Amino acid sequence: MIITRRMLGVLPLAMAAAMASTAGVWAQETATLVVDTAFQLKTADPAREFEPTANLVLHPVYETLVTFTGTDLTKVVPSLSALPVVTPDAKSFTFALNPAAKFSDGSPVTVDDVIFSLNRVKNVKGSPSFLLDGVTIAKGAKDGEIVLTTEAPDPGLPFKLANPAVGIVNAKVVKANQGSADEGADKTDRADSFLATTSAGSGPYVLEKFDMAAEVVLKKNDAYWGEKPKYDQIVVRNVETSAQQMNVMRGDSQIALDLRPDQLDAIKDAAYTISVPSADVVFMFTNANAEVSSVAANPDFQTAVRLAIDYDGILNIAGEGAVRPGSIIPTMFAGSLPTSEGPKRDVEGAKAALAKSGIKDPTIELTYVSDITKNGVSFADVAAKMQADLKEVGITATLKPSPVSTFLDDYRAGTLPFTIVWWGPDFPDPSDYLLFGPGEKVGLRAGWKAGSSPEITEIAKKAAVEIDQTTRTKLYDEWQKKLNAEGPFTGLFQPAFSMASSKTLEPVEYNAMWTIDLTAISPAKK
Repeated sequence: MIITRRMLGVLPLAMAAAMASTAGVWAQETATLVVDTAFQLKTADPAREFEPTANLVLHPVYETLVTFTGTDLTKVVPSLSALPVVTPDAKSFTFALNPAAKFSDGSPVTVDDVIFSLNRVKNVKGSPSFLLDGVTIAKGAKDGEIVLTTEAPDPGLPFKLANPAVGIVNAKVVKANQGSADEGADKTDRADSFLATTSAGSGPYVLEKFDMAAEVVLKKNDAYWGEKPKYDQIVVRNVETSAQQMNVMRGDSQIALDLRPDQLDAIKDAAYTISVPSADVVFMFTNANAEVSSVAANPDFQTAVRLAIDYDGILNIAGEGAVRPGSIIPTMFAGSLPTSEGPKRDVEGAKAALAKSGIKDPTIELTYVSDITKNGVSFADVAAKMQADLKEVGITATLKPSPVSTFLDDYRAGTLPFTIVWWGPDFPDPSDYLLFGPGEKVGLRAGWKAGSSPEITEIAKKAAVEIDQTTRTKLYDEWQKKLNAEGPFTGLFQPAFSMASSKTLEPVEYNAMWTIDLTAISPAKK
């Protein structure tokens, strides 16, 4: 029996899925893929989006110059263009467009479309605009070439260009619908409303419905220039975590993206399950600004805290699939340190460092988010464990739960003396983590002022411009080791990403950039 699109449209999803399972076949031309996730979604405009669910649903619609395949985020691969030709100073990147590429309306993807799209990202000044800070976009010397020039060397630029937020749009269509890439586009561009109803990309899917509260529906692009889409449509639904497990078990959906590790046992016989490290890093810091806390800013006190923490115990709280990075760069990125390089618990060493600090019976506030979890991990549980660890060495941590809205304001203002917080990557390159250095954005949130550690700053400057991958990795290794020893930050764990997928599909892989690649999902082989 073949399940047709018309039948799927009138039958409940559970019944349609059951019929397909009984028949033992999904007709590739007419199948619907249903994905459940908890929405983090604000817009369908690639130039303005920077949320996980937007990356998930826009990656199949808007192709980028380069991309990633599978789970590997350590190297970019061709997409709309070949890999860039990079000058030795890492300041000029020449991309040659694939002449076969075309938009969903059949028109070719041109150099003008690329220049318009990238300038629009810069000039609408949305969340992703920083990805192109200091970048000039121009036509190359040959037809079909685009040259991106940076003010400073930027070996990480190709990794930034794989983000769906810099997806290439059909310039003619977007301009015709109040889109602009000119300076001042943050005030004049009105194309976001149009792009919430009709997409203008070159990917294997087009946008059919965009409801930020309920669902996003993608329909196959019949004019796609690459490998044909495997599903007639993809429905991504906004579903509470508690309901996602049962939906997969009943056949109401084929994929659940927001499960907790402890939910997997109940579903493992009925579905494929994975629990793997996410790219988010949960870390702690003791504020280095004495005006915020003279206790937290004391270097020997900071050492005492690092040595007091039972990192293995915290990892047990994080659960199966979680890992501990060796520093602040997540384990799946180039330049990460192995776990063995991270600080280790040493109770006697912590007591000695505390005595050296000269602080008698220190008390410090430990602030954490009280109203959200991170991949099912409660920050309250982590804070309570740290409180107990610190008590063993003579430090009293007073727990201060805070709602996320208040917490983020205080964290960004740099006023928290001691806290647990998290960082999700802006792009999968170690250069993104140089923000943790003294005087940088995250460094300042921990009170780490410019000039505080000249050696760390000097290593960061070299790493930022190095294009040889072997040398680059060594520099990031050295930078993180110094960060571990002298900085206010300590990586705690990467929480697990846990998901389930129906056995009517080939096993689905996690990708830290877009969660899963909807374009790569296939029906199970017969």
